[in-house]
Amino acid sequence: MPRITSALADVTASDQALRRFLHGLPGVDPVGLEARAASLGTRSIKTSAKAYAIDLAVSMIDLTTLEGADTPGKVRALAAKAVRPDPTDRTAPTTAAVCVYPDMVATAKEALGGADGANVKVASVATAFPAGRAALGVKLADTRDAVAAGADEIDMVIDRGAFLAGRYLKVFEEIVAVKEAAGPARLKVIFETGELSTYDNIRRASWLGMLAGADFIKTSTGKVAVNATPANTLLMLEAVRDFRAQTGVQVGVKPAGGIRTSKDAVKFLVLVNETAGTDWLDPHWFRFGASSLLNDLLMQRQKLATGRYSGPDYVTVD
Repeated sequence: MPRITSALADVTASDQALRRFLHGLPGVDPVGLEARAASLGTRSIKTSAKAYAIDLAVSMIDLTTLEGADTPGKVRALAAKAVRPDPTDRTAPTTAAVCVYPDMVATAKEALGGADGANVKVASVATAFPAGRAALGVKLADTRDAVAAGADEIDMVIDRGAFLAGRYLKVFEEIVAVKEAAGPARLKVIFETGELSTYDNIRRASWLGMLAGADFIKTSTGKVAVNATPANTLLMLEAVRDFRAQTGVQVGVKPAGGIRTSKDAVKFLVLVNETAGTDWLDPHWFRFGASSLLNDLLMQRQKLATGRYSGPDYVTVD
């Protein structure tokens, strides 16, 4: 069951009650939101803090491959990179997780089976990713199959069509059902913010996901034109901060898609620190859905250590 306090117990009693609550949330000032995100993005950090931020960002990455051409060999290589991102430097932290399709979960789990891979989770997209256009029974079977194969985390997509049509209770009940099907696996709920059209919708989706029991709220699948941005991530960070203040329940945030450079990653970490606070500066509560980002972080890490910029030939290609 979702973790709703007595103060919010009646919110999901009916579609009408849920709509009234979500549309009663404060409206978002787009100009103010984007201005604050841009302002926080100009913050500079010193060299020692930068080194810490780069290692923290590495440890927050869900190293991802979600292509139709994925092979067991590619997944095993990705798992090896997650465990030892820089083969020349054993002090480099492991990534948080490897994220794959459900049919590749067992391969990833096996590849991470040694002691070195113990801290790397296996995440699996599910629920007819990325479109989410399937019957609920199919979505639940997708989820159960991934968990049975060893997934530690499930990244589900919401039914954006239902959400945009105002059928909020349907979306809520689907998240609750997937959460139950996921069992012990942590659930990340993907909104596909680029398809939600407005910041008000992103705020409503954030609260809807958290009310339904999401362990993480996630911006995007990485499969559309507009994915994670500083503004939509800032909005979601405000939502998890306010949700914890009201319910006592902490929920993680995962921006995904389009975050490719160390400079971008540091900007997002500043957003976390200045908006939600230091409690979220931990891989358990903040993730980057990315793959190419890791290479740039490793190059910047090498530069800080050696004073030289090694270039892309010195990191493995995903």
